[in-house]
Amino acid sequence: MSLERTYAMIKPDAVAAGQTGQILALIEQNGFRIVAMRKLQMTQAQAESFYGVHKERPFFKSLVAFMTEGPFVALVLERENAVAMWREVMGATNPANATAGTVRKMFAASIERNCAHGSDAPETAAVEVGFFFSASELI
Repeated sequence: MSLERTYAMIKPDAVAAGQTGQILALIEQNGFRIVAMRKLQMTQAQAESFYGVHKERPFFKSLVAFMTEGPFVALVLERENAVAMWREVMGATNPANATAGTVRKMFAASIERNCAHGSDAPETAAVEVGFFFSASELI
C-alpha cells in the first residue's frame, strides 16, 4: 500500500480548551507524519464555502457560527491508508458513540462540538487540503 494524505482539523472548541498539543501527540503516536500545519481563523465566507455540502441541512448556520468563533488548526497528514486511519483515530462523530481512546471520545463535548474533522475520501481530502494549503506548503 502506498502513502496517502488526508486533511485534518482541530476545531475551535479543542483549540480554545488547550487540547491542541494532546491531539497532535495522538496523531504522531498513530503513525501519521504532519506534512503541513497552520493555525487560522475562518471567516464566515470561508466556513460557508468549506461546509457548502451541508448548506441545506438544518445545522448549517450553527456549524458556520461554531467554525468562525475562534482559531482552528488545519493539518495535512500522511501515512498508509491515511483517510481511513485518521477517521478511526478521530472516532465517531457523536462522542457518545466513539470508541475509548479516540480523539472525540477523549476531547469532544457533543455531536455539534466534536473537536476534530477529517476528510471522508481521498478525493475529498485533495479538495480540502487545497482549500487551506498551496502545493508549495506541503513538505
